[in-house]
Amino acid sequence: MAENLEQTVGSACRSVGNDRTRLMDVVRTVQARHGAVSGEAMDLIAATLGIHRVEVEAVVSFYAFLSEKPKGKVVIRLCNDVVDRMQGADRVAQAFSEELGIPMGATTPDGAITLEWAPCIGLTDQAPAALVNEVPLTRLTTDRAREIVRELKKHGDPRKLVKEIGHGNNAHPLVLSMVRNNVRQAGPVIFEPLEAGVALHKALAMSPVEVIRDVKTARLRGRGGAGFPTGMKWEFTRGAEGTKKVVVCNADEGEPGTFKDRVVLTECADLMYEGMTIAGYAIGADLGLVYLRGEYEYLRPFLESVLERRRTAGLLGKNVGGKAGFNFDIRIQMGAGAYICGEETALLSSAEGKRGDPKNRPPFPAQKGYLGLPTAVNNVETYCCVARILDQGAAWFAQLGSKGSAGTKLLSIAGDCKRPGVYEVPFGMTVKAMLQACDAEDTQAVQVGGPSGTLVGPADFGRTLCYDDLATGGSIMVFGPERDLLDVVHQFMEFFVEESCGYCTPCRAGNMLLLQAVQKILAGHGEPTDLDYLQELGETIKTMSRCGLGQTSANPVLTTLKNFRPLWEARCRADGHGRQPTFDIRKAVGLAESLVGRKSVLFTDGGAR
Repeated sequence: MAENLEQTVGSACRSVGNDRTRLMDVVRTVQARHGAVSGEAMDLIAATLGIHRVEVEAVVSFYAFLSEKPKGKVVIRLCNDVVDRMQGADRVAQAFSEELGIPMGATTPDGAITLEWAPCIGLTDQAPAALVNEVPLTRLTTDRAREIVRELKKHGDPRKLVKEIGHGNNAHPLVLSMVRNNVRQAGPVIFEPLEAGVALHKALAMSPVEVIRDVKTARLRGRGGAGFPTGMKWEFTRGAEGTKKVVVCNADEGEPGTFKDRVVLTECADLMYEGMTIAGYAIGADLGLVYLRGEYEYLRPFLESVLERRRTAGLLGKNVGGKAGFNFDIRIQMGAGAYICGEETALLSSAEGKRGDPKNRPPFPAQKGYLGLPTAVNNVETYCCVARILDQGAAWFAQLGSKGSAGTKLLSIAGDCKRPGVYEVPFGMTVKAMLQACDAEDTQAVQVGGPSGTLVGPADFGRTLCYDDLATGGSIMVFGPERDLLDVVHQFMEFFVEESCGYCTPCRAGNMLLLQAVQKILAGHGEPTDLDYLQELGETIKTMSRCGLGQTSANPVLTTLKNFRPLWEARCRADGHGRQPTFDIRKAVGLAESLVGRKSVLFTDGGAR
């Protein structure tokens, strides 16, 4: 017998102890079982959790994977990031649309299948790719898209669409995914085997202060892109007021072109959990959270099994590793499709069961983070580095990399190259050497750090990948000579307009104005003064925005103005009046002319016409 809405809401709320801060888990459950979080469902959730209905609606309306209106039992989310489109995503979309008989963003009349676009889903190295419910499908073609629709119409089970299984833990019974790891270059920090518990026991033989000292001595900086010193962050958190502390792992890699955390989660989950547990010991925490992006839901059962294995081995729970009084456990908090939640304070808002709105700083998370408690937030790769440092020693780690950037860095390389995938490289590698490693030829430009990073051309291929030069969270996109870089800028700006949380005016309105100006230039109506406008507006957005999204959202425009200005200038020209004809008078009066049945008389500098 099918579960009714009231039963679903009741069981979902009970499963989290009627905890209001677990609202994300509740609405995700309702969405999964009923295809929507309807107004009736919101009322029931609000009443059960003792909160206002508007709090529920605020969450449902914020996340891409949630909806008040019913979606199909099967939702096809086709990735539309730049690289996927370079590889033919638009043609695949057309095939899906034709076979289903619906446009993008619609649901079939029988309510069975919804077709929609999605930003980066962490599969850029095997594009075009899509999520069918939580099942990832890679290397799609137009023929395969049509086959997928025909199969779904027969059995309606996305899991049966997987015809081949990837290697490594992609073949694990709890994963069974066709995703490939594509680890092209393995280094000594992330991909070297490490027996579970070895690094943790070495940490437990030291004092928490000594552990933090080792992390500082290793010169480990956060691998998210900003590069804040990890040991310093932990020191601040440990020293903050309050006896209860929290460790959070940011596994929400939503930056287009990034997928290295997906591989680490698949193959190195123990290493990540080990680093988090060491962090818990160092700062005095008893709770760890992994905020896992909704696009990686297919990995959750496997990740939960690794946690359970560690609990059984005494590496999580009470008296961890035999250390009396050290009680620490980890739970996974799922996201629901929101790029902004990659920003640490927005992530914390989401984990608290709210919209993913960034918080004002100060106070910083190390002072008041998750539920107002001192919180250390680092990403997947950073915690892996921590475990390796405690195993091999701070001096060993510090001698890797460059002077200002110790250790190695995971790069997600995709685009116009023959060997897309994940590369673990020492900091200090040049862009030229990186292009040689991924077998890229005649490269026109490289986007370092995703859309929010820097676009560089051949003149800068001698620059190095490190925090003191070209910093990156991991995303690297390669563009060959046939690509229109200004069209790439246009796609990036569309992405930022869509993903802005809308809280602050510079980001909400400023990015829309940037996008409109870019569209004007690409349409052939640009004039030289537009470039000054783009520069000034971009700098204003960067300076005045509230969080990291807005502070970097203008970078596609600003870095191309700096490094590829001739491309912009070639699209701009001034007519005899010093302005461009962006207003089409004939088009504007066309409807009126059709109604009255005659042409209008227009007066211009050349007289009546």
